[in-house]
Amino acid sequence: MDGAGPVYLVGTTGVGKTATALALADRFAVEAAERVPLEIVSADSMQVYRGLDILSAKPTPGERARVPHHLIDILDVTEPFSAAEFKRLAEAAIADIERRGTRALVVGGTGLYVKALADGLFDGPEASSNVRQRLLDEAESKGTDHLHARLMEVDPAAADRIARHDVRRIVRALEVYETTGRPISAQQTEWAEPKACVMLGLRLPRATLYARINARVDAMFEAGAVEEVERLVAAGIQRSWTAMQAIGVREIIAHRRGERSLDETVRRIKTQTRRYAKRQLTWFRKDPRIAWYDVADDGGHIAALAEAIAA
Repeated sequence: MDGAGPVYLVGTTGVGKTATALALADRFAVEAAERVPLEIVSADSMQVYRGLDILSAKPTPGERARVPHHLIDILDVTEPFSAAEFKRLAEAAIADIERRGTRALVVGGTGLYVKALADGLFDGPEASSNVRQRLLDEAESKGTDHLHARLMEVDPAAADRIARHDVRRIVRALEVYETTGRPISAQQTEWAEPKACVMLGLRLPRATLYARINARVDAMFEAGAVEEVERLVAAGIQRSWTAMQAIGVREIIAHRRGERSLDETVRRIKTQTRRYAKRQLTWFRKDPRIAWYDVADDGGHIAALAEAIAA
């Protein structure tokens, strides 16, 4: 039913969420006499950061001018961000959208954020500054791979879904284990019963998706990804900053230090992005509410999605 709560549009990186969301918003705007117009709420953990435009595949200013967007460019790269903070801000944005008689289209691939907004968050322990700092110091001295290996020993389920370079989430998972004696993966299954909602997923054949990802990474470098990271370095980016977790930042910093060639850097980022897409798909496949739609080059999936939203 049009206007009955937010709609979720999910899928892996590179699958075409931004283009599909814009096409849907355009369609509903043209048909405004019959359908409630849409506004987009980003559920992407990196698009919140100002200055992290290319590596986060952020919608362009022109695209954002076509339809109102929310939760994009709301933080400096120095500021932390979490699923709990996303939930708070997204709920406020959705309430404002609905007050104006429009409908929220929540678009993103950060599965934990989508789950938090749809179903709520488990009550994790308060952060322990002493434990966290000790783990961060250990990551600095011994490397993130060392911490990831330890996480694999105590919480293999969490280690399997957390990337080896994601120091923030690795540290948080180990912090929860050390302070509670229980794996964070076990606690994160203690959600409330899944709530009814309209949740739509986009998919592509793996070969097609991976080709798109490779092409997107090439386009990022052509658009100035190296220069974007140089600006972050100039801003004093640190290992513990949330923005540091964006795929490509660490790899480009290593390239700037002379640790690997540009070609090898591009290859590594493509590999990391494909692995991330695989983890995203694994996460979303566990949610039975998601109705999956095959992305068509000619945009033929848009009509089917529009009908699902309006049903």
